[in-house]
Amino acid sequence: MSSSAPRAEPCTVLVVDDSALVRQVVSDLLNASGEFRVVGTASDGLDAIRKVHALDPALVTLDIQMPELDGLQTLGYLMSEAPRPVVMLSALEAPSGGDLTIRALELGAVDFVRKPRGGEPLDADAFREALLAALRSALGSNLGAPRAIARTPAITRRRAGAQPPAARVVAVAASTGGPRALAEIIPALPADLDAAVLVVQHMPRGFTESLARRLDRLSALPVTEARAGEPVLANHVYVAPGGRHMLLAAGPSGMAIALSDQDPVWGMRPSADPLFQSVAAGFGGRAVGVVLTGMGRDGAEGLRLVRAAGGWGVVQDRESATVFGMPLIALRHAGADCVAPLREIAAAITRGLRRDEAAVPPVTPERLPLS
Repeated sequence: MSSSAPRAEPCTVLVVDDSALVRQVVSDLLNASGEFRVVGTASDGLDAIRKVHALDPALVTLDIQMPELDGLQTLGYLMSEAPRPVVMLSALEAPSGGDLTIRALELGAVDFVRKPRGGEPLDADAFREALLAALRSALGSNLGAPRAIARTPAITRRRAGAQPPAARVVAVAASTGGPRALAEIIPALPADLDAAVLVVQHMPRGFTESLARRLDRLSALPVTEARAGEPVLANHVYVAPGGRHMLLAAGPSGMAIALSDQDPVWGMRPSADPLFQSVAAGFGGRAVGVVLTGMGRDGAEGLRLVRAAGGWGVVQDRESATVFGMPLIALRHAGADCVAPLREIAAAITRGLRRDEAAVPPVTPERLPLS
């Protein structure tokens, strides 16, 4: 008798798209994977809701732009009435398409995959790998993680006038579930933070601009997509552009943004580790490193370097993370000075910048309860 474990049944998926061609392509890719099995398809949001209740799929792929009931409305219903992991499919171009995609991620979608627009050639291999990776992330996601709610813009006035070069920095790593986490953290930072915030969110080119614009509307601190050569100023948030690494380099009056097209790190570009490494070298003990939700190990080595240089480390906790992969590996590899739920991370960042003497003792890798 063979001692090998029986093969797990493929995970069931409902494919929702108003294009019959896309429904067929996605279904064929998933059924051929051996990991996933398409149990049904739907052509609009109302059809999707009916089939979710009838077929009870484990996962849903959901088009953003559809007739009758669009992707955001359908997602809102699913998250409140029939919650399950959802991966958005978007053919919309930034900026408007990016804005809708960011909002979907805030409202509870685990991830998104860009699909070709009409007339664009299909890179089947790239699309398949992106789709399968997103669905694998969704399988391991935490549906109990907080979701962003509708917000009004921050009423705290931003500090007027030119800001000085940053004397302290906060470096943030985020991946799956990151836009939702950032929508909670960045608006909660005070206008007088007196530090620059540098964000690496794993996201394709174009969508990071939408992410920065969305965060800017919600926050007391100005948020922009980073540009090569611009000075790193206090009380400003810089988002790494999709497809490029963001680092720090010496400028004429302090640190400046450098962008790199070097090879991906851990399969990602932008990657947080190159940023954290340059932050550790440039700011040492005047830095705070933050590792948020996501799959993989990006940020772990960078956080170790930040802490080794005297900086402060903050890691999101398991219960509030959409995916606890990056935080877990960061804790194992680097430890942390604070492990916090999402709602407390902004306060932890402020405490780290000001080195509150009453802070709890740091968490070191050998002391971690990792079970």
